[in-house]
Amino acid sequence: MAINSNHISEELDGIKCAIVEKSVSAERVAFLKPLLEINGLKVVVVPSPPAKVAAAPVVPETETTPAVEAQETFTVGVTNLFFNPVNAVYGRLLKSADGHTVTLAYWQQKETVSRDDIPYYSKQA
Repeated sequence: MAINSNHISEELDGIKCAIVEKSVSAERVAFLKPLLEINGLKVVVVPSPPAKVAAAPVVPETETTPAVEAQETFTVGVTNLFFNPVNAVYGRLLKSADGHTVTLAYWQQKETVSRDDIPYYSKQA
């Protein structure tokens, strides 16, 4: 068990892993997996269990209310139990494919290129 919530570990596919992110989309997995593998981490991706939904009154479907499909989500983990994504991003420990340091905006996919040459405090929102 973790001392705090920053170092979460679970068993994924029978392998003890440090959790990077939970309930992420397939597009996010496609971004995270190569990024983490470039940095020498072994990545384990498993489907997330379905979210628990509070008991709601059952409303019969009609033609005007289409069924909402649940999007498949995944849990991403790495086999290095000392890995912490917050420390890795803010500690500037990760590199992108082009060799630049991974910034918070790049990690959150707000930017397509990691602009580590521009300090975060000088960026305009």
